[in-house]
Amino acid sequence: MPWVRPYVRRDGTKVRGYSRWAAGGRREMSIVVMVGLAVVVLGNPPSSADGPEKTPRPASSSVYPVKFPETRKSTTRPRPQPTVSYPIKFPKVRKAPARPAPRATVTYPIPWSRGSR
Repeated sequence: MPWVRPYVRRDGTKVRGYSRWAAGGRREMSIVVMVGLAVVVLGNPPSSADGPEKTPRPASSSVYPVKFPETRKSTTRPRPQPTVSYPIKFPKVRKAPARPAPRATVTYPIPWSRGSR
């Protein structure tokens, strides 16, 4: 639903902001309501004619107080075992031979002090 901002009419009357239906919105909403009602009516079949409905009654399926079986408590607790031995030894990696130092390929002097043309 669009919101209409507050405004002042030509005769000076102040109008508060309000919301209104969009064009065709009432027709579309009535169609949606009709479809919803049809789903509710057709989706729920009438009750059987055998007599009053028999609904299940909740019944407790547990026995109170709850008792747990007795367990023996051991005085020693299992101790965690390490899965890693330190120090960790990694395999040796061969280093690549060092590259030779770059050499100048230009033999003539380059004048760096002059601006480029």
